[in-house]
Amino acid sequence: MHQKRVNSKAMNQDRKKQIGDIIWGRHERWGHAFDYVMICVILISVSLMAIETLPNFPEKFKTPSDILNWVVIVIFTIEYTFRYWTSEKKLKYVFSFWGLIDLAAILPFWSSLFIGLPAGETLMSLRILRVAKLLRFVANMDLLQRAFELMWRDLLVVLFLAVIMMFCTAFGIYVFEHEAQPDAFKSIPHSFWFAITTLTTVGYGDIYPITTGGKAFTFLILMIGLGVVALPAGLVSAALTQAREEIGIAKAAKRRAISDAKQAGNEAAEIANEGE
Repeated sequence: MHQKRVNSKAMNQDRKKQIGDIIWGRHERWGHAFDYVMICVILISVSLMAIETLPNFPEKFKTPSDILNWVVIVIFTIEYTFRYWTSEKKLKYVFSFWGLIDLAAILPFWSSLFIGLPAGETLMSLRILRVAKLLRFVANMDLLQRAFELMWRDLLVVLFLAVIMMFCTAFGIYVFEHEAQPDAFKSIPHSFWFAITTLTTVGYGDIYPITTGGKAFTFLILMIGLGVVALPAGLVSAALTQAREEIGIAKAAKRRAISDAKQAGNEAAEIANEGE
């Protein structure tokens, strides 16, 4: 009887470890598969949330939408339960950033179902936090993780460059346009809105230069802004390419090591058989 309990406990621990490896992305194959499934579920959830706000949402689609919402919330609840169960430090997970996000993704539904009070309806607005769950699964992708490691310093430099450019733009346009448009360009801080819309090449048209110097300065900033906006795209593309190559080389090396280990094992077995 004691041996059966020990075996049962060992089996439960093994099952717990297997589920934990999948849920937390440690399993090389099924961990990634789980991530992709959860990404699809989150996208379905967010799409449903958006579609349900349509003013003339067809009544015939209400029941299928409710069923899908139930399926989504059950999946999220099971995921949260498994994450809690397989966590080595359960309280640490519950009060961690991702733990709170996971809880916020299911709390509005269950609170509105069981409480049935205005507070429950208010919590329903927290469903938008389900989008934040995407960050976890996207971050778990080896390709994006490695790409971010490669480019974060470069992106930081670009960010500082953009801040400096915005300040210079706000200062320059203030010098050129303050006297001509004292209401639109009251100060350098007030001119930051023009700097942001110009450097990002958005140009809403609510604030624009009217002096010759201001127009020439704006043209120059627009040309620079095209480069500032395009630079991060190039960095991301280069980092993704390098990360893809590195991961491909690492996987090939791993497969080669496994093959060599199997071959060595087979040779050892043959030698042992010959010895017998």
